[in-house]
Amino acid sequence: MDKPAGRREWLGLTVLVLPTLLVAMDMTSLFLALPQLSADLGASATEQLWITDSYGFVVAGFVITMGTLGDRIGRRRLLLAGGGAFAVLSVVAAFSTSPEMLILARGALGIAGATLMPSTLALITNMFRDGKQRGKAISIWATCQFAGGAAGPVLAGFLLQHFPWGSVFLVAVPAVGVLLVAGPFLLPEFKAPAAGRLDFAGVALSLAAVLLIVFGLKQLTTGELTVPLVAITAGAALGTVFARRQLSTSSPLLDLRLFRNRPFTAVLVALVFAGVAMAGVGLLVTQYLQSVLDHSPIASAVLFAPMGLGVAAGTMTAPSLTRWMTPATAIAGGLVVSAAGSLLLVFGHGAGLVVAGITVLTLGTGPLFALGIGLVMSSVPPERAGSAASMADTGNYLGGSLGMALIGLTATAVYHGVFPAGTTLAADVARADVAQQAKEAFTSALNVTGVIAAALFAGLAVLVTAMSGIRVARAKLVDVQAETAGSST
Repeated sequence: MDKPAGRREWLGLTVLVLPTLLVAMDMTSLFLALPQLSADLGASATEQLWITDSYGFVVAGFVITMGTLGDRIGRRRLLLAGGGAFAVLSVVAAFSTSPEMLILARGALGIAGATLMPSTLALITNMFRDGKQRGKAISIWATCQFAGGAAGPVLAGFLLQHFPWGSVFLVAVPAVGVLLVAGPFLLPEFKAPAAGRLDFAGVALSLAAVLLIVFGLKQLTTGELTVPLVAITAGAALGTVFARRQLSTSSPLLDLRLFRNRPFTAVLVALVFAGVAMAGVGLLVTQYLQSVLDHSPIASAVLFAPMGLGVAAGTMTAPSLTRWMTPATAIAGGLVVSAAGSLLLVFGHGAGLVVAGITVLTLGTGPLFALGIGLVMSSVPPERAGSAASMADTGNYLGGSLGMALIGLTATAVYHGVFPAGTTLAADVARADVAQQAKEAFTSALNVTGVIAAALFAGLAVLVTAMSGIRVARAKLVDVQAETAGSST
């Protein structure tokens, strides 16, 4: 029986959630600062797009490499090095003097940010060997991640009222300082005893495949099809080559043999498509609050905060559900709740029902993120924890990009069923003669988004229910892990 974690491990967890909060807040806090910094730096519309997208774009591309690199050089070492780089680059971003400088700083921040998420999750797996404690620790980790995303715009709104736009980047510095000072004392070092050499060809293939796919998905939102489809096709082709290489090498970046385990595969699929639904809903709701209901950016941020807080509440309460039901039942039940929350967006008009809808929707995803990620991490031996963490993180990023692109395009198509292509919601609302009609058209687009999200969540609930019981599957994982260990020796 694994030894329970003690005081040092729980104190270490408080240090680990700091970079988790940083990454989540950095992904969302920039949106409110964008108008101010764009005016100050003279950023064009294209440059503004790259300022906002470069961070998440680079994180998505590098997270697989960084997860495996931590397995090889040491997870604490990678975490501290990445945290230090994150602090330095945050200062560079805060004092950028041109759009190009800020874009480069944001891209470099993405590389540093890619070291943080898989390292923190892998270290939690190493520190908390007892299953119940590990589940609680992962719930706290996930709670901080989503709470950080919800708090990012609110904190940014407060900072922008009192300080220059660079303050949204500088807030990371003291948090990283705590990590760098306390981390060496509270966090254990762990690296795979026989990880083998880093597969540089695999690194290049994974980086190119993910970057091309994410770029193509983001470009779909522009309405132009040739470039994004070529990028997605090329990325998928490189991804196929990468997968074949991983199955034939003795030291893979990603252990694809784990996909033979049905619950493992079902959870990763659920993480991707839950990300699709949440990102698509988030995109439409933020625009609805500002352009249709005429709320200010800071008021919209406060009204939108329950979306992150709902996930946080769901992840915190998820471990207690396993006292009365299996993890599979808890995850599937939560997804049904999410489907019900999505339906509130179908019939809802006004801030009250919309906020209630996103709160219920995200509350139901809590068991998926807490128990599902716990399942993914328990599906691998300790020396492969970084690789497993990078799978979960990549699934989240791909799901978010896919949701922004596909659901965003669907909503745009619904809107342009009333207004001709080439017009925008902001421009149409500004015209007094068509303002009400434009708002009604966008509300219809939000209603359609609710239908799509409800269908996705209901389908995922069926998928999770159909898979074999998680407890039984965990026993079967012994055979998978033994085969994996045998193939790597």
